[in-house]
Amino acid sequence: MAGRVHSKLTVWKIGANDISQYCNSSSIEDKVDSHDTTTYGLGAHRYEGGLDDGSVSLGGFYDSQATTGPRPVFKAAKGTTVEVTHQPEGAGTGKPQDVFDALVVSYKEDKPIADYVTWTAELQISSVIDDTAQS
Repeated sequence: MAGRVHSKLTVWKIGANDISQYCNSSSIEDKVDSHDTTTYGLGAHRYEGGLDDGSVSLGGFYDSQATTGPRPVFKAAKGTTVEVTHQPEGAGTGKPQDVFDALVVSYKEDKPIADYVTWTAELQISSVIDDTAQS
């Protein structure tokens, strides 16, 4: 079916570091604050939008040889704001992308006894998302 895009094309950059090759899951939530503006006499709630908000969750496989992989990138950036680039259809002129600043909130490693080491990172979007297509 036309229009479908495979997730394997997704690109994530944290600052100048492309961490896509270490990722196997990601999500981005782009939302807005909701303010209850209900007044007397109404039979239902009324809401108005407020400030933009959002978050990013990333995860994948740990790589002990990676000097610009998830561990060094996220551990160095934890507690700071970094520029993030998200390209859901991969890199290329005219393809969509999101560029924004985000606070690196957490970096976690999981080490199950009978499996590979994995990692997850959580980021809080801290700017308006620029969704101008790639040039």
